[in-house]
Order: sequence, then structure tokens, then C-alpha cells
Amino acid sequence: MAFARSLCSVLTARGRGGDGAMLATFEDRGVFMNAVSKWHEVMSSGQPEGLQSLLHEDCVFWSPVVHTAQRGKAISYAYLAAAQQVFNTDFRYVREVVEGNHAVLEFKCTMDDIEINGVDMITAEGDQIIEFKVMVRPLKAVHKVHEKMMAMLEQAK
Repeated sequence: MAFARSLCSVLTARGRGGDGAMLATFEDRGVFMNAVSKWHEVMSSGQPEGLQSLLHEDCVFWSPVVHTAQRGKAISYAYLAAAQQVFNTDFRYVREVVEGNHAVLEFKCTMDDIEINGVDMITAEGDQIIEFKVMVRPLKAVHKVHEKMMAMLEQAK
């Protein structure tokens, strides 16, 4: 039932109706799922170069430890490439929720004996990521991520 309501709201928001709109919605979802699949490939490869084609020129990155948005492909790339190195031990996604052009990917990992739980919230435009937001818990995990990310970003300069 929730899926039907979501589909109806997408069709209404687009101002379309009939079979053609439904087909377009599923095609759009397929393009978006390509972006999510590419993200998973980049994360599992350990090679950040794949991010270059995946990130939109106007990508906005929201860090769990920086209070302002990081705007643009270059800075988003820098943060995500650093994160890929910092979270390289036992990082794994444990849940994925997708609706429209948004995905929430829950992850878990351990960093210096601290259990980290968080979510990556991804919004795509076509097959490119336009917004990426990371949230982390608990508080000691936030502090550990901040420490490791700042060291990695400093090293990358």
C-alpha cells in the first residue's frame, strides 16, 4: 500500500498519468539504482577513481563532523575518497531503503575498537549523485571518525 501511495505521489508530482508515466517512473528508478550499484562497486573496489563519473558537478556533501555543506564535485570527492580509506577495515552495509531518487544505506564497522553505526543518505539525479549525507552514532564514534577523517584529509593535501 505504501508503495502504491509513493508511486501515485510521484505520478502526481510529475503531472503525468497513464501507462507511460508508470513506465517512465520505473525507468527512472532503474537509472537511479545504477547510481546506487555504482556506489557499491566503488566502495567494494577500494579505488576512489570511480567516484569521478559518479558525482554530479554540483554534488553537495554533508559530513557528520563539519557543520556546513561541502559544495561541488571536487570537495565531495575529497571527503568521500578520504572516507573510503578511513572506513577500509570491516565496513559493511546492513540495510538499504530506496524510494524515488533517494537511498538510505545503513552501515556498520569498527574503528580502533569502537563500534560505528551510521547511514549514508544518497540523492541522485539520473545516474549521478547530487547529494550525499552521512550520519554516525554513537558520540564516541563521531569523535573517532572526526579524528581519522581530519588526519586523512590533511595527509591528502
